[in-house]
Parts: sequence; C-alpha cells; structure tokens
Amino acid sequence: MVTAAFVCVVVAGAALWRALSSGLFVEHALMAASHHLQGAAGWIADVFSY
Repeated sequence: MVTAAFVCVVVAGAALWRALSSGLFVEHALMAASHHLQGAAGWIADVFSY
C-alpha cells in the first residue's frame, strides 16, 4: 500500500512537472486574462456609450 502511494506521488509529480515545463498554466492564464480584458473593454464601452 505504501508502494502504491509512492508510485501515485511520483506519477502526479511527473505530470505536474510536464505541465509546468510545457507552459500549460501560463498559456491558460494568458487566455483567461485576454478573455477578461475583452469582456472588460466591452463593459467599459457600454458604460461610456450611455
């Protein structure tokens, strides 16, 4: 049981390392930020147009 837990920790660590090294989290953050900025720009334009 301890060996299975250790293997799970190693596999999870490897998956996290791969996601970090490929820039997956940074890419997701940039996509979310640009989407938020586009939404904010539309909201600001709506406020100033009335």
